[in-house]
Amino acid sequence: MFVRTVVAASALAVAAAFSTKAGLNGARMARQAQRQTMEMKYSVAVIGGGPAGACAADALAECKGIDTFIFERKFDNAKPCGGAIPLCMVDEFDLPEDIIDRKVRKMKMISPTNREVDIGQTLKPNEYIGMTRREILDGFLRERAIEKGAVGVNGLVTTIKTPEETGNGKYFLEYQEYEKNKSVGVRKQMEVDVLIGADGANSRVASAIGAGEYNFAIAFQERIRITDEQMKFYEELAEMYVGDDVSPDFYGWVFPKYDHVGVGTGTVINRPAIKDYQKAIRDRAGAKIAGGKIIKVEAHPIPEHYRPKRAAGRAMLVGDAAGYVTKCSGEGIYFAAKSGRMAGEAVVKAMKGGSRLPTEKDIRDLYLKPYDKLYGATYTVLDILQKVFYSNNGAREAFVEMCESEYVQKVTFDSYLYKKVQGNNPVEDIKLLFTTVGSLFRGNALAEPDREFSNPKESLNRI
Repeated sequence: MFVRTVVAASALAVAAAFSTKAGLNGARMARQAQRQTMEMKYSVAVIGGGPAGACAADALAECKGIDTFIFERKFDNAKPCGGAIPLCMVDEFDLPEDIIDRKVRKMKMISPTNREVDIGQTLKPNEYIGMTRREILDGFLRERAIEKGAVGVNGLVTTIKTPEETGNGKYFLEYQEYEKNKSVGVRKQMEVDVLIGADGANSRVASAIGAGEYNFAIAFQERIRITDEQMKFYEELAEMYVGDDVSPDFYGWVFPKYDHVGVGTGTVINRPAIKDYQKAIRDRAGAKIAGGKIIKVEAHPIPEHYRPKRAAGRAMLVGDAAGYVTKCSGEGIYFAAKSGRMAGEAVVKAMKGGSRLPTEKDIRDLYLKPYDKLYGATYTVLDILQKVFYSNNGAREAFVEMCESEYVQKVTFDSYLYKKVQGNNPVEDIKLLFTTVGSLFRGNALAEPDREFSNPKESLNRI
């Protein structure tokens, strides 16, 4: 009896001890789980490391309650681009002087008949157009975002699955990550909560969210190293050539860089002939670049209008992926950077420091609507100008003639430098209307008719 009592008491003591230990372990595990849950962060992946992606990641990295990843296949990527940035971007994005190769204060416009008009006389001494190399500008913006806490991934995203496909509320990414100086990547995977597509005209993010297709231009540029004596001519000068020989719907350019010039052109309606147009712009520039050495050749698609859809679920598009390139000027760098920053700030605001996930309505209300309110009029005005003045040689001739007007120069430069549609001088606007009509009549009398071309199939391609 005594033995049984002792055994029973020992058993009860052991059971009690085990129960107490289990209870303590359970409480500890619960606290650890709660702590881990509290420490978990929502994650955002930015696909693309150009100005749009870098500025989105920069804004996101300001919030330490969000994990930010920025993917870029080539950290030394040099996109074919004129590289011009407006003055307002330098201050607004706190850009250092050393990333600006040249400060352009004069622009020479050359018409189809080779009439030259110098513009820039309305610029103030501290006003200029900054000329950059994209590999330098993009690298600076990207590194700044990484320094703030964004995680840079040297990788190419190959597969994207939406939350509807994964079934777990996450965006699934499969990508090839590349080590330095290695051409073969390592396949990796990641799941994130929010997705920002800054991956250019051929956007995989756009495709994954069913954003629709758009028409596009091909931009082609050669970087040409010329003599020091030839470079002196382009010290503070850029050239724009118009005529159906250099482009049937755009313009050709010679823009000064650090130690060379960028010579290029672009077209939407006759993309197969882009190399013919490139030869023509070299021929038009003539002795000013003669004997120069081509050190780099670049080509890239450029969007012509907004994507039909720019947001879906917790994914959104910025920069070229969204279609933010202006007609007439072909400008995209500022709008890429601005849209990226606005998208990043919108996500941070909607997520309230990382405590909740944004909704599609949040993205539309905090990013898309404010962006369209700021720049919708700019896109509309430049679209109209391109249709009027780039449609034939007579209109192009008129456009160059009109650039002699000091009022036209001031409105044009102010609109470009400060990203606000200028004008609003009723008297001058009425004068400009009559001047335009007269210039169009004279231009059609002076300029040769455009050459005919047929491009019925390829012109229907969309991306």
